[in-house]
Amino acid sequence: MDPVDASFGQNLAWRLEAVGYGAVKFLLRLLPVDAASDLGAWILSQLGPLTGVDKTVRRNLRLAFPEMSEAERERIRRAQWESVGRYFAEFLMMDRLTLDSGRVEVVGMERLKAIAEHGPATVFVSGHLSNFEIMSSVILGAGIDCAITFRKANNPYVNEAIVESRKAYGVELFAPKSSDGIREMLQAMGRGQSVALMNDQKNNRGVASLFFGQPVHTATGPAKLALRFGGQIQPMSVQRLKGARFRVIVHEPIPLPQTGDRQEDVEVAVRRITDFIEARVRERPEEYFWVHKRWDEEAYARLGM
Repeated sequence: MDPVDASFGQNLAWRLEAVGYGAVKFLLRLLPVDAASDLGAWILSQLGPLTGVDKTVRRNLRLAFPEMSEAERERIRRAQWESVGRYFAEFLMMDRLTLDSGRVEVVGMERLKAIAEHGPATVFVSGHLSNFEIMSSVILGAGIDCAITFRKANNPYVNEAIVESRKAYGVELFAPKSSDGIREMLQAMGRGQSVALMNDQKNNRGVASLFFGQPVHTATGPAKLALRFGGQIQPMSVQRLKGARFRVIVHEPIPLPQTGDRQEDVEVAVRRITDFIEARVRERPEEYFWVHKRWDEEAYARLGM
């Protein structure tokens, strides 16, 4: 909602939230990066399990790892709250976590350099792994002209502050996750720009596939863009090394099917992306954002919890 259309009460609440956001950002940025990351981890490890979202985390882990012991799922649950806390703290100082900071190593940088120098326009995909914001700064730091998608914050004043924060580490080409964003991405790729998207959230109108053996529906945008513009799907992932230090991996491109049946090609590409993300989550389950409701409601209903 635009502030001009909101009530006085809503505007006041938004502004108070924005003041709180600014205060937290100011205080955290007084700390060294590792200290701020550690603080975020501690706070969420204490508060996260007390929230209603913790139920979603528990259910997600039960769906993903039914064969796992309860003790191991509990370990992952607690570790992922620390990971989420680190992400939120680090997001407020992303300008200190760029390639030049010495805190990010990249495996496969040659692939990014080749895209920057020779193309083609590329669709970068990943999931909510560790501090996924790191990927944006790495892509742009490699010299790639890329439109980065994001979901607008509900609070327009906080959203404005977030946009400014992202500009501080080089992210200026935004394509919101909305109908307007789809048009922006189409226009970007039409101009030869690349785009970057998260492709691991529930989308009821998306392609049906399996994620950890359970039915999910996934957005078709990345697959459609790559097929339409003759680009490639370039998957990436982020791993946390220690504290606020990271490894970004530029994986082998996901092959695009070219059967002539566009609908079938889109579905196959989406399933390959989903399989890629599942493999990365299995490698480091404690670094995934289990706070999202990823599966269909029927899967949650079968859990009975």
